[in-house]
Amino acid sequence: MKITRVSVYQVDLPLHEGSYQWSGGKSVEVFDSTVVAIETDSGLVGYGEVCPLGSVYLPSFAAGARAGIAELAPHLKGLDPRQPSVIYQAMDRALKGHPYAKSAIDVACWDLLGKASGQPICHLLGGRFGEDHVLYRAISQESPEAMAAKVAGYREEGYRRFQLKVGGDPEVDIERIHAVSQLMEKGDVLVADANTGWLMKDAMRVVRGVKDLDVFIEQPCDTYEECLSIRRKTDHPFVLDESIYNIPELLRAVHDQAMDVINVKISKLGGLTKAREIRDVCVAMGIAMTIEDTWGGDIVTAAIAHLAHSTPPNLLFTSTDFNSYVTKSIATGAPQRVQGRMAASTDPGLGIEPRLEVLGAPVFVL
Repeated sequence: MKITRVSVYQVDLPLHEGSYQWSGGKSVEVFDSTVVAIETDSGLVGYGEVCPLGSVYLPSFAAGARAGIAELAPHLKGLDPRQPSVIYQAMDRALKGHPYAKSAIDVACWDLLGKASGQPICHLLGGRFGEDHVLYRAISQESPEAMAAKVAGYREEGYRRFQLKVGGDPEVDIERIHAVSQLMEKGDVLVADANTGWLMKDAMRVVRGVKDLDVFIEQPCDTYEECLSIRRKTDHPFVLDESIYNIPELLRAVHDQAMDVINVKISKLGGLTKAREIRDVCVAMGIAMTIEDTWGGDIVTAAIAHLAHSTPPNLLFTSTDFNSYVTKSIATGAPQRVQGRMAASTDPGLGIEPRLEVLGAPVFVL
């Protein structure tokens, strides 16, 4: 099997809630997502998706993803997509860095490997654990009262794990965490995610202000060193996300006992190939994980579900269902939330088929 053509689509994904806000006044109303179709001489086609969280979250943006794919696509012609590591080496030779631009291509190759072998991707990533896996719900940054009301509503939909977007005024953030904490029931999990938004002085005020509450603190500050400083001054369980991009950084954090949980974002790391490497090191070292991505629709959600479903349940802290946040479906067969849980498809590959009438004409074909 050889790659013969790469097509790239752009699609807007509006949000059910109108907008999504996080630290520093950042917000997005419509997500700009990129879908890749990799065609082969066998007739099989593989699909991937990458959707940065705007252009102010990580060093990534939607137009950059498409530019990177355009740079990479000519170097893929004639290669066998059933060999993701070989494809990845070819991408790294053609383009230094820019892992998010490689992510959708990598996922599409895994989709093709699954289709060619007749297996769902989760089997190829290590196996399928259980019938489904747990999800969290992100609560966009608003007033304490509004965020508490949303948590109550999402519990009615089956969610029991909640990630509050904080990282603003420390006094208001303390109120946000207290307001939602009062609603927590036995078995619920509460995470306060600052998305790098606090200075160390503000992070210290918040962790002291919620010291008697059962809450995880996630990525309070911008740098790893700042986060580690806060970690060492609180007994709250700790989550790192934006600070970890690769295995050396992960090993450093494990050595420093810098976190209890790590967020594994597929596109931030560069696709399923790199995310699986991080996942497997975490499994070997007993580090719990949130399996997710920066954002996306049905195709991203399918990739998340396969990686999460192939992760041992005792080390899967939680996962997410981004396709339930957006108003537009871009593929059939994508996993759907059922009472706060989700299952990866049992069909070969990702188990999805794109809605070409929704994607429209490709923005370019190489």
